[in-house]
Amino acid sequence: MDRETLRYALLTDLYQITMAQGYWETGKGDEEACFFMFFRDNPFEGGFAVACGCAQLAEMVDGFGFDADDISYLASLTAPAGGPLFDARFLAYLSTMRLSVDIDAVREGTIVFPMEPIVRVTGPIMQCQLLETALLNCMNFQTLIATKAARIVRAAEGRRVSDFGARRAHNMDAATYGARAAYIGGVDMTATVSAGQQFGIPVSGTMAHSWVMFFEDEYEAFKSYAEIYPQATVLLVDTYDVIHSGIPNAIRTAHEILEPQGRRLAGVRIDSGDLAYLSKRIRVILDEAGLTDCKIILSNSLDEFTISSLLLQG
Repeated sequence: MDRETLRYALLTDLYQITMAQGYWETGKGDEEACFFMFFRDNPFEGGFAVACGCAQLAEMVDGFGFDADDISYLASLTAPAGGPLFDARFLAYLSTMRLSVDIDAVREGTIVFPMEPIVRVTGPIMQCQLLETALLNCMNFQTLIATKAARIVRAAEGRRVSDFGARRAHNMDAATYGARAAYIGGVDMTATVSAGQQFGIPVSGTMAHSWVMFFEDEYEAFKSYAEIYPQATVLLVDTYDVIHSGIPNAIRTAHEILEPQGRRLAGVRIDSGDLAYLSKRIRVILDEAGLTDCKIILSNSLDEFTISSLLLQG
């Protein structure tokens, strides 16, 4: 059994397993139950949510099981009054248990609303109980990310949006599946390479401030990058001074390095400062330099409210 299986089996609350033992002890473990997943309020005080995470449910069910390490750990748990928390016979049963549940779910990307079922799990009560926490974890997180992404994409009004959330995600799974959820929510690409590999999501990325600071001066950093990636040069222009250093050096790079090769500067990126003011100033300067096709890319904690504000400011 691989690590994915191990994670799913014990990705649960302790009371799910104590209840499962209770059902088993009373002979009710195989009685049929039906669980529905729903939510009570739209996230972000919005008007809808975007269902996501359903595809992972099949993976979770297919790989669900307790391996020897899981059973050993559960056997080590003690009750508050002393003695083993779990009966050895129950743990032996868990070690051979295979799921026999039916799961129905809305299609990923479906718009869903409060109080309507998103997932239905039917099967033996004990198995339904053991699945509940992992199922909610999977669906709640990914639905939240997909919904936020949809709100951001709507605010962008047709402009391209890239997910750049791995460095702030809660762990590695959250980074990878969060990028997938954002893609389902409507973003065009992701910076998270593992998500690109696993799910075929287009990946995007340029350079960081560390690249610019590593070189003796900003122009050298831009020049080196353009020489390595002439077909996809996007320059980060806010490391020192956007208007008086970053943009002049980007324009110089375009004219001296790229244009002699028949290439064009694909874009410049701003990651700090007054993004509305800077983007408007930059557009004028780039156009005057003959770089009317050079895109301006904005980053740094952009949510739907910030994006709407930027567009309102022109």
